[in-house]
Amino acid sequence: MLLIGMCVGGFIGAAGLGTVTLFLPEEQGRFFVWWHQLVRGAAALCLTFFCLGGLGLLVPRLLNTVERSGFVGYIAARHVRSGKSGFLTVISVLSIAGVGVSTFALCAVISIMGGFGQDLKRKILGNNAHIHIDSTEVGGFGKWDGAIQELDQMPGVVAATPIAGGEAMASSSSNTGGVLLKGVDTQSIGKVIDLLGNIEAGKFDYLTDTKRLANLPPDEVIGYGPGGRPYFKGPIAEWKQKVALTDAPPAEEELPGIIIGRELSKTLNALVGDELTLVGPLGELGPMGVMPRTRRFRVAAIFYSGMYEYDASFAYVKLDVAQRFLDLDQNITAIEVKVKREEDVGKVRPAIVSKLGRDDLRVRDWEELNKNLFSALKLEKIVVFIVLFLACIVASFCIVCTLLLMVTEKSKEIAILKAAGASDRSILRIFMTEGVIIGAIGTVFGVITGAVTCVGLKLSGTRLDPDVYYVDRLPISINPTDYLLIALCAMLVTTLATIYPALAASRLRPVDGIRYE
Repeated sequence: MLLIGMCVGGFIGAAGLGTVTLFLPEEQGRFFVWWHQLVRGAAALCLTFFCLGGLGLLVPRLLNTVERSGFVGYIAARHVRSGKSGFLTVISVLSIAGVGVSTFALCAVISIMGGFGQDLKRKILGNNAHIHIDSTEVGGFGKWDGAIQELDQMPGVVAATPIAGGEAMASSSSNTGGVLLKGVDTQSIGKVIDLLGNIEAGKFDYLTDTKRLANLPPDEVIGYGPGGRPYFKGPIAEWKQKVALTDAPPAEEELPGIIIGRELSKTLNALVGDELTLVGPLGELGPMGVMPRTRRFRVAAIFYSGMYEYDASFAYVKLDVAQRFLDLDQNITAIEVKVKREEDVGKVRPAIVSKLGRDDLRVRDWEELNKNLFSALKLEKIVVFIVLFLACIVASFCIVCTLLLMVTEKSKEIAILKAAGASDRSILRIFMTEGVIIGAIGTVFGVITGAVTCVGLKLSGTRLDPDVYYVDRLPISINPTDYLLIALCAMLVTTLATIYPALAASRLRPVDGIRYE
């Protein structure tokens, strides 16, 4: 009855709370964030109880099937079952719970770590090209028009775009900060990276048409403050009055546009339409000697990539503007290429090297550029797997203790079976089967419950504080291969844990089992 209640109650609770989450208002503020998390967490918990109850109802059927498998299965299943209820003995339940909890924790943690890894990969590839072609010489390289046309026509290549990049210092009226300046081709950059989709304030079109920045409507979002609070251009009444009095807004000096990241916008306290001054690393010879190269820009848009390093340092301008500012003439510093499948960069990269045929250019893919980062993530995942798998090994000791206790408790039955003709191998198989049953039930409970919980959390979208974690939802990766590997490892450990108690039972002599009877 308890299992039926868990199953029915979990289903009703998950369905009800899941429906409630669909109608929750997306309000800002700490109270609403906690309310969202509470309701969605309760829905995931109810779904887990539903899963536990459903699996628990299947255990007696599983034991009945094992009993009908033969002599060894019948004895093993009868030892695991309770004589009164026909379900499971208390010590068997505790052993199953130990294995189940450890595999559940392993599945949940691996899924969350995999989710963060995939989210990081998505953000890196969204702001960087799959293949990066740059020069081994200072000052960039020329004759790039024909190279880009050849790359665009290659099979497996989506698009290629020129980049003129360099380091600079950005300053506003209130602060300064270092930037990585990138001059981009406005026609092709959107085909290679997700810059257009990442813009949260302003418009990408303002980069080429800066005159529109002087006549922004009052409902135009020009930036975001703490907690995601948007900043607007100004009151509608003042804007309408200004437009009514004059046919055009007061003339402002036309400056080239620049797109900066959210964190850089906070550092410089600069919003859309504000002026910035860039100071280049290369100086110009003047009356007082070498003077730093400076140029004023107007903020055309603010982007949010989800990566703090990019949002705090990247700045985009038009290609020709960057070439003049960085004194590159008509040269560029890199060509960025996007392929159809990021997994195919190993095949496309050699073809690009062969197609270009230039010794002064080097071709690197995203795996090579971010090798250290992804290697560290993979190592971290392996270490966490090993550490949490130790909990599964500790849980297997419960199986050892359970079987040793059964050997002591069932010594009389073992002696009678041997006296009736049962071989040592049959006794060994009986107790190994008992351990495998306990380990299998615990593993299935843990893996399925972990998978269901992760699916519930992924569907409900557990909210996080983006100012702290730089993600607004808990990223979860549902990878069946990881779950299968965890299940196989758990079954291997629990099976190995049955060997010693089973050997002890098989070596028990009949006379030792009935000596005190």
